[in-house]
Amino acid sequence: MHTVRDVMTAEVFSVTEDTGYREVAEALVTHGVSALPVTNGEGRVVGVVSEGDLLHKEEFTGGDYDPPLRARLRARLGAGGSAGDKAAARNATELMTRPAVTVASDASVVLAARLMERHGVKQMPVVDGDGNLIGIVSRRDLLSVFVREDDDIAEETRSVIREILPEPIATVEDGVVRLTGEVEHRSDVEKLIHRVRQIEGVVAVDSELRWHADDVVPQHVQWRAGTP
Repeated sequence: MHTVRDVMTAEVFSVTEDTGYREVAEALVTHGVSALPVTNGEGRVVGVVSEGDLLHKEEFTGGDYDPPLRARLRARLGAGGSAGDKAAARNATELMTRPAVTVASDASVVLAARLMERHGVKQMPVVDGDGNLIGIVSRRDLLSVFVREDDDIAEETRSVIREILPEPIATVEDGVVRLTGEVEHRSDVEKLIHRVRQIEGVVAVDSELRWHADDVVPQHVQWRAGTP
C-alpha cells in the first residue's frame, strides 16, 4: 500500500507566522500554488494560508500594490475582493486558517484522500511525528497511484489470489479486474473480491467466480435462527 511519503512533494514552500500580507500574496503567485503552510519558529505547522484567505482583504483590488502584481493576482484569483473577518489582516498569523489539516508521511493515500474530502481541501501539509513540515500532498498526487499499468495490476492480483486458487485467472483492462474460475466456498469469493479491491490502481472488480458450496448464511436467516 502506497503511503503519503511515496507521492508527496518534498520541496515545499511555506511562510512563517510573521510573513506580511504582500509577501504571502507574492509567494502564492511566484510559486504557482493555491495555499501555503504557515510554520512557527520551530518549523511546526500552525496553519495554512490560501488564496481564499487573501480574498477577504478589501485592499486586494487596489491599495499600494504595483500594477503587475495586482494584475497577476486578479488573473489567478478573479477580480474583486470581499470584506470579512480577515479584511484587516497584516500577516500570515492573522490571515491563516487554523488548525491546519495535516497528514503524517506514513499514512496511506486512502486516508489522505478521505481527509481531503472530509475537510474540503485540495492539498495538505505533510508532517513528521513532531508536527514539523516535511512535504506537501495534493489531490493530483493521490490520483497518481491509479496511473498504473494493467500488467502490473494483473500480476499483483494473481499473487493475492494464488493462495486460494492454484491457477488464478485474472485479466485487467483500464484498471478493471475480471476474475474467473472456480473456488470451493462462496465465502472465498467474497474474501477475494475484498482483497483485490484494495490493490492500488484497481478501479473496479468484475467477478465471474463460481463456487461449489454456499457457506454464506443470509443475515435474515441468522436472525431467525437466533430468535427464541
